[in-house]
Amino acid sequence: MSGKSNALTFKANERILCFHGPLLYEAKVMKAEMWDGSDPEAPDPGPHYFVHYKGWKQTWDEWVDESRALKFNEENLAKQKALRLAALQASKKKTIVLATKHTSKAESESESQQQQPPLSSRSRKRVRESSVEKTQEREEVARVSDVKMPIPNALKSQLVDDWERVTKDRLLVPLPRKPTVAELLADYQEFRQSTKEKRKAGKRDEEVVDEIIDGLRVYFDKALGNILLYRFERYQFKMICERYPGKPPSEIYGAEHLLRLFVQMPGLIAHTNMDEDAVQLLREHMADILKYMHRLSKTLFVEEYETASPAYMTLAKGI
Repeated sequence: MSGKSNALTFKANERILCFHGPLLYEAKVMKAEMWDGSDPEAPDPGPHYFVHYKGWKQTWDEWVDESRALKFNEENLAKQKALRLAALQASKKKTIVLATKHTSKAESESESQQQQPPLSSRSRKRVRESSVEKTQEREEVARVSDVKMPIPNALKSQLVDDWERVTKDRLLVPLPRKPTVAELLADYQEFRQSTKEKRKAGKRDEEVVDEIIDGLRVYFDKALGNILLYRFERYQFKMICERYPGKPPSEIYGAEHLLRLFVQMPGLIAHTNMDEDAVQLLREHMADILKYMHRLSKTLFVEEYETASPAYMTLAKGI
């Protein structure tokens, strides 16, 4: 990964690999600029690149700092492949749960039928249902790409550093964290209350925020063990559950893992029946939470990860 420097490492029209969330994608440098930090809209000084992701809509084009850009070579292509494999492993449990849910629904509908239609009629129905399911899957994929979560560049760099420390350096986030996810979200609510008059937020708006905060806690508690952990962290999660029985993950884990949830949210939202207005409202409030986390990033994220013991290294291989 390229660090910040006083020179531009990449030039316009160059093919690169670029981090978007925890994954690497092929991209093209459209513009290359050196920022001095004087622009309030672009506060981070150093080399920046306006990139277009290959095969993506232009609405995804964005400015990135040099920490997210990599040379397009064999070594980094191997890293791209490794990241994708890790993401597939993390999402495998989620896929199984969704498949089980759809199967159970189909079996329930079948058992509730009083009379079975003729074989040819059942076959036609299955073909129609299969076509509808495929259409729904395509719509869900399109919906994921439409729910763009605006994660600040500094937090994107945090995601990359977090991935490297856990998967490459074999380090662990020290637990319990301070603040925890529950405390962080409660602090955000207090922050909103303290600026309520300035923002002129109405009662209904505050009720919506409370519902979103409660929903995020629930999502986090249910998603952590399934899709928010890297493989090396699974044994730590097992030990934490044994050490704190009955205590929800949101009262143990912190900002590092909450940030991973925001990366997964577009996919989670795609599997709901929320209408476009509700999705847009959720996106706006989540973007506000991300801005809050960005402002406090120096105090929210742990600086030193823990070194795993030899015993942990051995036991973690079996999880």
